[in-house]
Amino acid sequence: MSTEVRDRQVQRLGVFDRDDDLRDAEHEQVVFCRDRRTGLRAIIALHDTTLGPGLGGTRFFPYRHESDAITDVLRLSEGMTRKAAVAGMPLGGAKAVIIGDPATDRSEELLEAYGRFVESLGGRYYTAADVGTTTDDLDVIGRTSRYVVGRSVGAGGSGDSGYSTALGVFSAMQAAATATWAESGIAGRRVGVEGVGKVGRHLVDMLLDAGARVVVCDPRPDALDSIGARSAAVERVSSVLVEDLDVYAPCALGASLTPQTVATLSARVVCGAANNQLLHRDVAELLRRRSIQWVPDYVANAGGLIQVGSELTGATRDEVESKVRHVADTTREILHLAGDQDVTTWEAARRIVAGRLEAARA
Repeated sequence: MSTEVRDRQVQRLGVFDRDDDLRDAEHEQVVFCRDRRTGLRAIIALHDTTLGPGLGGTRFFPYRHESDAITDVLRLSEGMTRKAAVAGMPLGGAKAVIIGDPATDRSEELLEAYGRFVESLGGRYYTAADVGTTTDDLDVIGRTSRYVVGRSVGAGGSGDSGYSTALGVFSAMQAAATATWAESGIAGRRVGVEGVGKVGRHLVDMLLDAGARVVVCDPRPDALDSIGARSAAVERVSSVLVEDLDVYAPCALGASLTPQTVATLSARVVCGAANNQLLHRDVAELLRRRSIQWVPDYVANAGGLIQVGSELTGATRDEVESKVRHVADTTREILHLAGDQDVTTWEAARRIVAGRLEAARA
């Protein structure tokens, strides 16, 4: 018997009976969806709907094990509760995952089947795009469900939310950089962007416009090509984590901040679009001990949620952009609270979220 198999027998990685940091997350509802005809296997997790219906993207990913998909959807949905609360949105936290490789398993029939499952929840869950899904996919899902946001403008949605997400990250980064280096902010600083997909490429443009020196990495050549005409001003490396940086911007998959990477990280500010950047919560304390200003991921990357969530509130484009830029104010509030109360930024943000949820329950 392999070590991996033995480890999985020891670990409890279901929904209710777990032995990791999700054991106290108290999700309201987890729905397993299966359609034999199309091969669809999906999981929808509703974490907390105190503030409103759950909203969160659908991640299409080739998970190695079903338990990995469960863990991911539970973590992501819990993060969406925090993200909506800290952004002041009247929404709850939810997320969904489709188990499979979007390059080979995606089909219109599968997406339509998934839409029927979303519809069956009667509006408790609104879906949007995430890793592995696109605006075009949402248009297809929208054929069989009314509860879809982020569809193309032609289909009645607000379109891709990558720019709004990047704007929120940039606004948070500027606030953290100003808190660290005073008025000079991000100008002249060396920023390492890890992942230049539909969010990272917009962030690179914003950083260059602000006078930053940008270095990027991404294993996908097509993503690097997306930088376009401005690529000559961007340095490409195999890994930004080993570079001499002022700012580290994780914009790919999560868990890049581990005890090992934090121990050698040169950056004084960490702010990016990736979800679940910490391998575990104790890493936040390691960052604090090294005087690294970490902007919690669900604070920095709230711009996309603000955009698609605003489809439900009827906000104008200008109102959406103004609210996204307000992420800078939230960042300053969290950094101030963390310093004033001598806690990690993770804990400072948690206290703000808890206060808003308790006020809504009361």
